[in-house]
Parts: sequence; C-alpha cells; structure tokens
Amino acid sequence: MTREKMNNLSHIERLCIKKGLKMTGQRRVIAHVLSHAHDHPDVEELYRRASKLDNNISVATVYRTVRLLEEKGILEKHDFGGGRARYEVTEQGTHYHLIDVDTGKVIEFEDPEHIKMIEIMAKKLGFELVQHRLELFGRRIKTEQDS
Repeated sequence: MTREKMNNLSHIERLCIKKGLKMTGQRRVIAHVLSHAHDHPDVEELYRRASKLDNNISVATVYRTVRLLEEKGILEKHDFGGGRARYEVTEQGTHYHLIDVDTGKVIEFEDPEHIKMIEIMAKKLGFELVQHRLELFGRRIKTEQDS
C-alpha cells in the first residue's frame, strides 16, 4: 500500500493492517467510527454510529469486529459498571478514568504524581512495575450553583 493511501486511513485501520487483518468495507466503517470516538462507546453505541454510515452493518458484525480487535490488542475493553463493556484504542498512553456513577460519563485524566507514587510502592514491596490501571468511580459534588 502506498504511503499516500496509508495516510488516508483511520488510525485503527492502520493498526489493523499492521496486524495483518483483512479490511472489509464494514470493518473499515467500524474502524472509522472507533478512530473518531471521543468517548468510550459500548457495542450498541458503535452499532448506532456505524449503521448511520452503512445501514447494511448488523450488530453481530460489530460484536465480531470488536472481539477481533480486542484479541489482536487493538482495542482495550473496560468495565465501568452499568452492565456493558466499553472500548477504547489500546495505544492511548498512560491515562486514568474517572467514571461518574450517576451519568456513566467517563473523564480521562493524567497524573504524573500518581505514577511516581505507585512506582515507589511497587519497589517498596519488592516489585518492578510493568503495568497499572486506575479507575475511579465518583459522584459530582453538589455546589450552591447546582441548587
């Protein structure tokens, strides 16, 4: 594939090609939707978005594609509560999630101090940190302005 064609592909399409996956038209649509998601959609939401672009896509196709992308290490599955797995691209760098338990909204944030603290804790316990994950669940604090 030429460099120009590779540049026109979505981020997830490029990852799929690097992993040797065949890119069908429906996989391209799903990859496009995932690449442009600024949230952490579940399969049903991916299906709603993808079917707007291609009404021939079935929810079963979305489930199979998401499972394949997860198996290939392209997508990461999260359980933020609410009974539905949600997804994001694996290569998102070190970041954390704060989940609003009332709305289900996921807020991403970074905290270098947290990384230092957990590295120190792992070392203190005799371990070298190889991976970590932080998910916080909270409820927005009511302020006078909210009343």
